[in-house]
This record gives sequence, C-alpha cells and structure tokens, in this order.
Amino acid sequence: MAKRTTKVKILSSEKMFTGRVFGVRRDQLTEPTGIKVVREVVTHPGSVVVLPVFDDGKILIIRQYRYAAGQFLWELVAGHREPNEDFRRGAARELQEETGYTARRYRKLLEIYPSPGLLSERMMIFLAEGLTKGAASPEDDEQIEARVLTLSEGERWIRTGKIRDAKTISGLLYYAAFVRRKRKR
Repeated sequence: MAKRTTKVKILSSEKMFTGRVFGVRRDQLTEPTGIKVVREVVTHPGSVVVLPVFDDGKILIIRQYRYAAGQFLWELVAGHREPNEDFRRGAARELQEETGYTARRYRKLLEIYPSPGLLSERMMIFLAEGLTKGAASPEDDEQIEARVLTLSEGERWIRTGKIRDAKTISGLLYYAAFVRRKRKR
C-alpha cells in the first residue's frame, strides 16, 4: 500500500498550450497517495451555468451548435468565466448575452467538475428568478434558439435523449429533486 500524505508535491510543470479560453499543462508530481505520476491537465478559468425559471415554474433553455460534439444541443445558458470575474456576475452576463433576460435573484444551486480526470474547469450552476425580457447580445459566433419548457418536459427530454448535455442534465435534475420538490411541500 502506498504511503498517504496530505499534499500533492509538484516536481515539475510545463505549459504545453495557452489558448483564448483554456490551456494545457503537463505536471510531474507525487500524489497524496505517495505515487509519482505525470498528469496532463486542461486548465480552465471556470464556467457559469444558469437555470432561468419563470414565475409560472417554466424554464428557459437554449439550443446552439457545439463543434466539439458535432451537433446542435439543448442546454442551459452557460459560458466561461472572464478573468477575475465573480461567478454570479458571470451568470448574469451570460443570461443577458445569450437570451436577453435579466433576473432579480440568483442563487447558487450546484458546483460541479464536468471531467475531473483531465479538466480543471469548475462549473457553478445558478438558479435565476424574477426574469425580465430584454434584447440578447450573443457573441458573433453564437446562433442561439431559446425555448420555454415545463420542468416535466425537460425531464422527458432527458429521458428520451433530446437533452444530452451534462451540465444541463445536472442542473435540471438537481432543481427537480431538491429545489422544486421542497417548494411543493
């Protein structure tokens, strides 16, 4: 059995790539288990995800083309966090940019790591309520279609595979199981 320590000891670290949104780094390290390894990590500043819920309980989702997946996907509003940007402010920015809506209230629902085996990205999922319609201002490369669904429609879309995006599935199911259910009691 490997000796267990409390810290990671980084022996060397090399930046392999630096891009507009993410980078790639190769580290040689000793893990808390005592094992020496080489790890390649996609570094990312973090993302915000927004679950907009209208006063009548319906939700807003968007559809856009995702090149890495090679298809259009239905998703919650989301985007990367700008350098030194507070997660909540990033959520408000993304909601307005992608849908035109603003919200009176934001509440952190969930924090997830979408692929912790290779990606440092931390996603913060927010519930947005008290929505007011406005004009969207998507980035030049974003062609976004918005749609309003009931929560049960969203759950059905998950079951049938119409929604396959992990952050969206996590946010919707968390909301259905722990937030919405609590409000109905």
